[in-house]
Amino acid sequence: MNVTAIKQVCVFCGSKTGTRPVYREAAESLGRAMVARELGLVYGGGSVGLMGVLADAVLGAGGSVVGVIPERLATTELLHAGVRTMHVTTSMHARKSRMDELADAFIAMPGGFGTFEELLEMITWSQLGIHRKPVGLLNVAGYFDRLIQFFDHAIAEGFIRPKHRQLFVIASDPAELLDLLARHRPPVEPKFVSLAES
Repeated sequence: MNVTAIKQVCVFCGSKTGTRPVYREAAESLGRAMVARELGLVYGGGSVGLMGVLADAVLGAGGSVVGVIPERLATTELLHAGVRTMHVTTSMHARKSRMDELADAFIAMPGGFGTFEELLEMITWSQLGIHRKPVGLLNVAGYFDRLIQFFDHAIAEGFIRPKHRQLFVIASDPAELLDLLARHRPPVEPKFVSLAES
C-alpha cells in the first residue's frame, strides 16, 4: 500500500488537551502533516480537546474534515461549527461503523477511555479480518508506553498471538507515523478467525 492508497485517516483522540503543551502541539503537527500529504481527516466531530485542536489545524491548513458524532453528543457546546461535513449517528456503535466506512487508516492520539476503546476495536477488527486497514499509535511523549508494555505482557502470557503485535505501528512523530501507515500491511487473517486463534 502506498501513500496514494490512503485518502482519509480517522484519528481517535481526547476530548481534553491533557496537562502538557506537547499534546496540543502534536495534534497541530499531525493536522498539518496530513494536509501536506493531501489526506482528509475523519474524526469524532467535536470542538473541544485534542479533537478540536486537530480539526482546527486541518481546516486552518486548507484540508478536508469529516466529523462523525452520536446525536446525544451533538450539542452546540461540543459540535464543531466549522466542520461542514458532519455525520450524526444514532449511537456510539454506529459512529465507529461509519468512521470505518469513511476511513482508509486509523490513528490513536493521547486520550481517555473512549480513545482506548476505539483503538482496541479497530485492532480487533483487523485481527478478525473484518478490515485490513493500517492502524497506528501516535505515541506522544511516551503516552502509550505502558499500554504497549501491557500488550507485550498479554503476548508473553499467551493471550495474544505474537504475529498480532504487527497489527499496528507506532511512532512519536506525526510525519513518521503517516509514512509508516502508508507502508503498513497488517497480517493476513481469514475473514473470521476461530475463537481459539483470536
